Amino acid sequence: MTRPIRVALPRGDLREPLAEQLRAAGFVAEGYGEGSRSYRFDVEDRPTVQVRVFSDADIPIQVALGQYDLGIASRTWTDELLVRYRHESIVPLRSLDLGSERLVVAGAPGTSIERLAAGGAVQVSTEYPNLAHHYLNRLRVPDYRLYDVWAQAEAWPPDDAELAIAAASAVEREGLEVLGDVHRGGVWLIGNRDALAERDLREALEPLLMLPRGDGESGLVVPPAIGGLRRAPSRATSERECFRIAVPDGHAQRHTVAALASAGIAFDGYEEGRTMRRPLSDLDGVEVKVMRPQDMPRAVALGRFDLAVTGRDWLEVHRTAFPAAPVVELCDLARSKYRLGAVVSEDLPVESIREAVAYWRRDDPSRPIRLASEYASLADDYARGRHLGRYRVIPISGASEGFVPEDAEILIEGAETGTTLRANRLRMIDVIMESTNCAIGAAERPVGRRGELRDEFVERLRAAALAAG
Repeated sequence: MTRPIRVALPRGDLREPLAEQLRAAGFVAEGYGEGSRSYRFDVEDRPTVQVRVFSDADIPIQVALGQYDLGIASRTWTDELLVRYRHESIVPLRSLDLGSERLVVAGAPGTSIERLAAGGAVQVSTEYPNLAHHYLNRLRVPDYRLYDVWAQAEAWPPDDAELAIAAASAVEREGLEVLGDVHRGGVWLIGNRDALAERDLREALEPLLMLPRGDGESGLVVPPAIGGLRRAPSRATSERECFRIAVPDGHAQRHTVAALASAGIAFDGYEEGRTMRRPLSDLDGVEVKVMRPQDMPRAVALGRFDLAVTGRDWLEVHRTAFPAAPVVELCDLARSKYRLGAVVSEDLPVESIREAVAYWRRDDPSRPIRLASEYASLADDYARGRHLGRYRVIPISGASEGFVPEDAEILIEGAETGTTLRANRLRMIDVIMESTNCAIGAAERPVGRRGELRDEFVERLRAAALAAG
């Protein structure tokens, strides 16, 4: 049977305008533009073509691996791969007219990169570590520390990092000052080098090459080097006096607001349906900041916060990646409950993970088992703990339910209701943990007033969780 032509398309903001352009070009993946829960689509009147929806960040990797022949992805994520792996088999084919989001370096108003670089190690938050290294090295910053964050790098300056490398619109919304361009952005049609050379891709490639061409600049920016700087001693840091709390945004926010309210705690600017980056506390010496829950264990381990509310799953992910990290669970808030486990195709004729592995290896005992997950370190820990033998972990950024069964045998994923799993013909075969939200803090209790405040907050949260049953 001839392998279908596989095309990777992005989810998110690009989805709707791209779907309109695809339809106009005669490449109709019915349901793609409507945001269906399904991640796989056939293409109307093109029976040899299959479409799969990915997170934008994952598309260049899938095309480079040869899992997909063609893809449409932002040039930033394509170059995030290529600046580190220059010989990857990705061929940029055509710039597309789908807008262009610049990637910039930014800091608090009045920040100077030259002054920061002259004063010691510069702390930079970003989701694009490879592009950040490329930019800072060419800028000749002599010493810097990158915080490779999950999302919202623009939220870290100025209190938790000095600079952020992030999308221009995001840093401007955050009130940061743009200090330079890192990448000009753009959206591109890309192809796998071997597939382009060896396969007949015309049924997909011809309509995709008819998409409107982008006319703006895109790609890497090479900044002029800062001259005359040498590595300076690290800046001295003083003991922080204020008590800092991190609370989550996104779907975890309503659960956290409810947990705080049940403990008699409220922050002005942090309510269900309303969020400020830095909510206000009526307690003297208490600072509150909203950030992504995925990044909280690292931020606590770095000493940025005294207390944070995140998921037990994200704490476990951090612990499996950094077993000696000085961050611990302080109390379980018993909300935002869901299961985290091994997900497989519902068509798999087995009832346990042991039976599944035997089934996959029935014809090839040395076959590696592929595990896809946003929880990469947890997936690795699971594979070793379940003695899967040869395995490969595929770190992903989202749209995870579409990986099984074509691109991975196992998905390590969380499920609250299972609706999306069922929509993609998947089922959870092995539960790893029951996750809830929890309060976390440093393994060593802070001294003085900060320690007293931590004890007070934790006791109130614990008592409220116990009272709620």
